[in-house]
Amino acid sequence: MVNLSVKIGSLTLKNPVMTASGTFGYGEEFADFIDLSRLGGIIVKGTTLNSRQGNPYPRMAETPSGMLNAVGLQNKGVDYFAQHIYPRIKDLDTRVIVNVSGASIEDYVGVCERLRGLDKVAAIEVNISCPNVKQGGMSFGTTCDGCESVVSAVRRAWDRTMIVKLTPNVTDITEIARAAEGAGADAVSLTNTFLGMAIDVERQRPVLSTITGGLSGACIRPIAVRMVWQVANAVSVPVVGLGGIMNGRDAVEFMLAGATAVQIGTANFIDPQVTVKAVEYIQDYMQRHGMASCAELTGAMKV
Repeated sequence: MVNLSVKIGSLTLKNPVMTASGTFGYGEEFADFIDLSRLGGIIVKGTTLNSRQGNPYPRMAETPSGMLNAVGLQNKGVDYFAQHIYPRIKDLDTRVIVNVSGASIEDYVGVCERLRGLDKVAAIEVNISCPNVKQGGMSFGTTCDGCESVVSAVRRAWDRTMIVKLTPNVTDITEIARAAEGAGADAVSLTNTFLGMAIDVERQRPVLSTITGGLSGACIRPIAVRMVWQVANAVSVPVVGLGGIMNGRDAVEFMLAGATAVQIGTANFIDPQVTVKAVEYIQDYMQRHGMASCAELTGAMKV
């Protein structure tokens, strides 16, 4: 019998497959397509202290083997989440994790203080990697000092599991990962989107209103796998892998590289059942290879 459960800090997931923030709404939007209880966890869309309208349209564009987005963390704020959304999702039979973002350290702390009273929020994912906001976000995640300042402040405000979401738009991601670990992160997740852009050659104008945006999808997977492998060999906390996972095979690739768990994002737009299919693939893969637990799969790449 295969044991699919994994641990991230003090948090136990029934299996290693989660949904990536910003690609799965609040989970309830996908309830007509899949049994949400079959997922290891749902990471809800980015939540900020105050309501955000996001960036002007157009803010999404298809690219070869991927997509660009510049949504800009559109949400109604943490108080709205607590009052209107949390009551609807708190009893889902899966782990509910909130992606937390802010324009300042005080914003991050403020969100965590409001989430503390919501006992069914199993963990937070601290987003220091969003490339689509003018303040905060990725600006904290590109230096060790910036990372440490946010993570240490959030650590003081949050006593449950804290995952820190890293940006790939840095020179050496292992340095940032070590800074997050040293400041109190229970795990790190990577990668967020890569900074990219597209131009409409007939109009001779950028496709996105913000000119640049975050590139995701299958095109980034080989780079994300490499970064997960590097970070898994640089820190002792669990690594959550994401970036271009389109099916179960891709999920296994990230785990072989060192990921304890994975997140699936852009693929949800193509196939809303991709997450449960990935769970089934991982289970079948482990059975075929004589693995009893996910711990035997994590970092099992042979070199």
